[in-house]
Amino acid sequence: MRIDLNADLGEGFGAWKLGDDDALLEIVTSANVACGFHAGDPLTIRRVCEAAVARGVTIGAQVSYRDLAGFGRREMDVPAEELRAEVLYQLAAVDGIARAVGGRVAYVKPHGALYNRVVWDPVQARAVADAVADYGPLPVLTVPGSVLQGMGIPTVTEYFADRAYTPEGTLVSRREPGSVLHDPVEVAARAIQMARDGVVTAVDGSRVEVQARSICVHGDTPGAVRLARAVHDSLVGVGVTVEAFA
Repeated sequence: MRIDLNADLGEGFGAWKLGDDDALLEIVTSANVACGFHAGDPLTIRRVCEAAVARGVTIGAQVSYRDLAGFGRREMDVPAEELRAEVLYQLAAVDGIARAVGGRVAYVKPHGALYNRVVWDPVQARAVADAVADYGPLPVLTVPGSVLQGMGIPTVTEYFADRAYTPEGTLVSRREPGSVLHDPVEVAARAIQMARDGVVTAVDGSRVEVQARSICVHGDTPGAVRLARAVHDSLVGVGVTVEAFA
């Protein structure tokens, strides 16, 4: 069994720091680097890319709606042509910086509200897919059943070890209590469920089938380093090979 462990990194902005990027880069196999639209700035992007290259961590572009104030988690209706151009802009910017420090962007992952929107909205999904196709044949991280999977670009499915799931297999809204999980033991056990057993326990106790090639731990979750370490070590402990998918 092989599984990728990814985390959202580079989500500070200027003097404002969020998460421990360096510590997480010692654990994860793929880094979703904020592109400057929901978080991140040129210096932060460069530093994260340099650190990822030094540690052999795969770099992904975490594209978002242009929403620094809302951290990319507010629903937005962006015209398709504009969204396509903005995703392309973000992807090219991070890939340019990554190449300057000896790496490259190997995949794309939408962030926040855009991530959720492209699961069901074919117009927004097409804009993202077209932007990725414009740049090159890069895989996109998404959830199973996303409309992105039928748009002619490679996709890779992921699940979230530190988020609660509904019986329908969707994420519980962050507005609901208990939507984000903080107990390393619980999060690690869920990761094993996902990777080894192909299921996740929903909030009502039911078991939802999953087919994950990658598991995410959010870099901005309190205690993210402890959570990521618990997930990594637990997966290795049950015989799962933790390696990048791209």
